[in-house]
Amino acid sequence: MEYHNHKFIDASLLIFKNDKLISLLPANIFDDKLYSHQGLSYGGFILNKFSKLRDIVEVFKITLEYLNKNNIKSIYYKSIPDFYTYLPSNEDQYVLFKLNAKIVKTEVLSVVNKNSLFLSKDRKSGIKRGQNNDLKIVEVNDFEDFWNILLIKNLIKKHNVSPVHSLKEITQLKKLFNKQIRQFNVYKGKNLIAGSTIFETKTTAHVQYISSDLSKNKLGSLDFLFHNLITDIFKNKKFFDFGNSHENDGKNVNEGLIYWKEGFGSQSFSQNFYEIESKSYKNLNNIFF
Repeated sequence: MEYHNHKFIDASLLIFKNDKLISLLPANIFDDKLYSHQGLSYGGFILNKFSKLRDIVEVFKITLEYLNKNNIKSIYYKSIPDFYTYLPSNEDQYVLFKLNAKIVKTEVLSVVNKNSLFLSKDRKSGIKRGQNNDLKIVEVNDFEDFWNILLIKNLIKKHNVSPVHSLKEITQLKKLFNKQIRQFNVYKGKNLIAGSTIFETKTTAHVQYISSDLSKNKLGSLDFLFHNLITDIFKNKKFFDFGNSHENDGKNVNEGLIYWKEGFGSQSFSQNFYEIESKSYKNLNNIFF
């Protein structure tokens, strides 16, 4: 997270049990709220594999009590989707219920589970066009062409925004995580026509950026690219996460975009964002009997 530490006031927490670290919460602070770190796509408490329900209840309790004593009124908490965890579990959902946590935002993530992979008629047609047009997929170690030729221009034109990562930042991250951050470009002859930036975890390939020129439908560049990413390059990953298809801060769904993703067999997973009042730590007293 250090590459953008100038944007946030870090307030990450370490939680110990008998002097042994059992959990941590990547977080930043803004005004009188603690945020499950705003510089990360996913958040929540990171726990070791030996944590029990009682431990997790206590982790929430002492964290909220600590925040309350330090005049932090609430925590904006985002849970981590199950498919990113090594040992999926939902203890935090029970604790959030006991805390009367308020859901303030829900995002829908389009995720391909390799056990249910299929292709729609439209996606098969696009893949065939890519093959017939002799498109070539190349993994590259630099991001300059993709950022400058496609990504920045398209984001400004369509949404009037810049990429979350500047060219300098994504280049720095690549140096730190060379095997986990990968760039795939699609070429027609010598011309760059599409590409995608992938963040790779042990369980999942996550699509961070997608962009293409206006020939994507005619040449099938994106269908061709993502079919190869899912079925070949990342075939050993159980999940392929296309990310969300939201606009207007999650209040609306881009129907055309999610239709395209579902054409690869993706299914929708919800990621909830909660607000918890720090004084609610008292709700966790006397849970066990």
